[in-house]
Amino acid sequence: MRPASRCIRRRRTDRQSHRLIRNRPAPNDGAGDDILACEGTNVELLAYAVMGGILYGIFFTLVGLGLNLVFGVMRIINLAHGQFIVLGSYAAWMVSHHFGLSPLWAIPVSVAAATIIGWPMYRAVVPRLQRSADPEMLSFILFFGIGQMLESLTVLMFGADQRSLPDDALGSGNLGAFGQQFPDSWWWAAGISVAALVVLWLYFSRTRFGYATRAVMANREEAVATGIDVRRVSTIAFVAGLALAGIAGVFVPYLLGSVSPDLGDNLTTTAFAIVVIGSLGNPLGTIAGGLVFGLGTMLMQTYYSSWSNVVPYALLLIIVLIRPSGLLGKAVRLA
Repeated sequence: MRPASRCIRRRRTDRQSHRLIRNRPAPNDGAGDDILACEGTNVELLAYAVMGGILYGIFFTLVGLGLNLVFGVMRIINLAHGQFIVLGSYAAWMVSHHFGLSPLWAIPVSVAAATIIGWPMYRAVVPRLQRSADPEMLSFILFFGIGQMLESLTVLMFGADQRSLPDDALGSGNLGAFGQQFPDSWWWAAGISVAALVVLWLYFSRTRFGYATRAVMANREEAVATGIDVRRVSTIAFVAGLALAGIAGVFVPYLLGSVSPDLGDNLTTTAFAIVVIGSLGNPLGTIAGGLVFGLGTMLMQTYYSSWSNVVPYALLLIIVLIRPSGLLGKAVRLA
């Protein structure tokens, strides 16, 4: 999953169209000459890659968070997760283009849509999956089919063309930190992601249903034996997972440059890699996976851009081989 910014040689006259290139003043000579988009000293490039990787990783923590929450509670892999992210992106596009509002208004729309869609979907699908002889495999097949159906519906409703959001919809400036500047949209994406993490942490640590959710994630059978309403906990987790996916989708057109109906599978694969790197079944472990993914991707994008798409899958293989439980999971001792 490649960020929209790229270290490439391009014409100075079209630098305004590259929304994620650093805001550097151009020299006065030769307005049409070729320039390097991420020019600077090695130290500046490294600082830019690290800071950008942190912002990028925080956002992709949100991308993987809903997938990990659903798996942690229900032990089900939602292969339609990426398509729900795409739906959030199209919700932001509709809010911006058809109603002239800020894409941020798509956040409550996504949460409401997740509740309307997620609750009946859970009631109709998930209990039957969990009663089957092989719920994991059946969930793969079923949610893969749901994802393909949603992709086809998205094409019918919006067409197959790529969609983007106005550059100035979330602010037209560049905010700086540690001497590096990034578009306002990146800071919005990171800020909303941090807010979602804080809300989830408060839910787990301060609410009765949060305690029950942690108990179900730790041991479902014991939770049932102690009288916890596992079905209600699972319903809340499933709806919350879809809502988090929709919220992440609001910022995908900014972080990745555009959105299209066929982007869902790539987002699902990336989210799965992130949660496995952090710790599959531990939602807060997604933070580690997201940061490792973001830093690795931006560093490769800066220095070896042609290899940047390999990063999440290479990291996934390395982590699975060295530490199968993930960076924040409990180590497994083999006899």
